[in-house]
Amino acid sequence: MDETFFMSQAIVAAKAALAREDVPVGAVLVKDGEILAGASNVKTTDPTAHAEIQVIRRAAELTGSWNLKGCDLYVTLEPCPMCAGACVSARVRGVIFGARDPKAGAGGSLYNILADTRLNHRCEVRGGVLKDECAALLREYFRRRRNCGKRESELE
Repeated sequence: MDETFFMSQAIVAAKAALAREDVPVGAVLVKDGEILAGASNVKTTDPTAHAEIQVIRRAAELTGSWNLKGCDLYVTLEPCPMCAGACVSARVRGVIFGARDPKAGAGGSLYNILADTRLNHRCEVRGGVLKDECAALLREYFRRRRNCGKRESELE
């Protein structure tokens, strides 16, 4: 399997979030070519309910270990500082993301927590995988939010 296959699976999770009117970010965690866990952002009162955190929690539970070495995270949006920190703490091997996040990205756009040499672990980082598809989902979500409550005739 290649990285576009795994990113397409993260996109499926992001589309599920969009259908629920949640921010469409999806993630899958892969080890040895197999998806261990998948998740999307969840609208809740929990500020840590990001797709990456959900996936890391599920994979840790499934493997019985907090140490996810040898695992790669595929996520549709560049991780924020919280999620990047979780990847480092969980010893995730690689983080592959779709769209960059210039306002909160911690995989090289605003910060580079994932590859910071001052930390005790660094993740391999690759961005831009299926970036157009990933960004389109986010644009659609925010377009819908801006147009919420408008009549159909006002949307054209």
